[in-house]
Amino acid sequence: TLVIVESPAKAVSVQKYLGPDHLVLASYGHVRDLVTKAGSVIPENEFEMVWAERGAGGVLRDIFAAARNAEKIVLATDPDREGEAISWHILELLTQKGIVRPAGENGKGRDAGGAHLPKEGGRQTYPAVQRVTFTEVTKSAVLAAFSNPRQVSEALVDAYLARRALDYLFGFSLSGVLWRKMPSAQRLSAGRVQSVALRLICDREFDIEKFTKQEFWTIACDLRKPGNSGDSGDLFVAELTHVHGTKLGKMDLACLADAETAALDVLSANDGGGFSVADVSEKEIARKPKPPFTTSTMQQEASSKLGFGAGRTMSAAQALYEGRGWGEGLITYMRTDGLHVSNEAVGEIRNAVTSEFGADYVPRKPNVYKSKQKNAQEAHEACRPVSVQVLPLAVGTRLGRDTDEARLYKLIWARTVSSQMTPAITKRVVVDVRPNCSVDSEISSSLRLRANGSQLVFP
Repeated sequence: TLVIVESPAKAVSVQKYLGPDHLVLASYGHVRDLVTKAGSVIPENEFEMVWAERGAGGVLRDIFAAARNAEKIVLATDPDREGEAISWHILELLTQKGIVRPAGENGKGRDAGGAHLPKEGGRQTYPAVQRVTFTEVTKSAVLAAFSNPRQVSEALVDAYLARRALDYLFGFSLSGVLWRKMPSAQRLSAGRVQSVALRLICDREFDIEKFTKQEFWTIACDLRKPGNSGDSGDLFVAELTHVHGTKLGKMDLACLADAETAALDVLSANDGGGFSVADVSEKEIARKPKPPFTTSTMQQEASSKLGFGAGRTMSAAQALYEGRGWGEGLITYMRTDGLHVSNEAVGEIRNAVTSEFGADYVPRKPNVYKSKQKNAQEAHEACRPVSVQVLPLAVGTRLGRDTDEARLYKLIWARTVSSQMTPAITKRVVVDVRPNCSVDSEISSSLRLRANGSQLVFP
């Protein structure tokens, strides 16, 4: 059985799981692309697309040679749209070479499971072709995928072709305009994504330029208990919220003169009779943990916490997914917009949290997360560790504590584990401070200050 995956690191792991009866080869990414000249996409001819091979030297030759001697070909590229496209391209090339049966021969040339059937009584026997996907590079996941093969998804392939056609039809024309207008931008490209992103950035920049600055002031007071002037621990800050009996709006103190007048009223009230606490309100607030990572939230968190760019993050995530330097995959598939986690993984996380922190840190029911994006596909799980039993310390010890992979794994591990923990409880305190109306009661009684504070109750 010939198995085709994208990367050599993934090929090594899959080969180890499947054994000597399988030959696992890597395609090194895409094996075909649109020809780099005008006419690659022909809208007048039902958007016909002209492809050219682009596989690395010898890669396609090795795949063709192995396929000719195989009884079965399994396309095991990644489970997303690009992975489906790679499998489709390989299948198309194998068909063109006469290695597998054309889809239109003898019906569709497929059985119920999507395999291309061998000829019966003919001069040539075609290998069966199957498609399998798995979201984690582990033995159990790979074997489970191989026990449930399917055919190449026409819907995902159509989505890929539509995207690729738009990339060409927009980019081929717009990039030429960009290069003519900006000769220094020869290495840049414009197209389906870049053009829209540039428009959004420009619209935002125009809004910033149109913004009219407005001056406003706030009054904050340092307050402490009488007789404790030297103890900074009793100091707290309150903000002026009411003047002349009216609540201050954000723009009400619109100039320095207004702010100084309000500040003098506060000082006069303090010199007269001082301030006292009129009311204290407390409220407990539950702060739910953040959901596990999607591709975008992982990139954002890696940028803010680790200083990684998007490319650096995805490179480290790819290495973790393939298990480079570890032996098997450490995280699930990292290109995802889903927030759900499998029931088995949730159970393992809850058991790990209970064992490490105690039962109080695990909610009675598992936390469930759903995407707020209307167009989210949620075809795959959130990006999570394959097993939370593999601690970040162990990964750092083997891969190197300061490596990108170890640092990113620690981030993914912590986010995943915390997503199934009990919400944090914070006690929010609001203190209403008013002057003691011993002098100039009309002014003093119209002033009001408010201090906000919070205290962590759990954990």
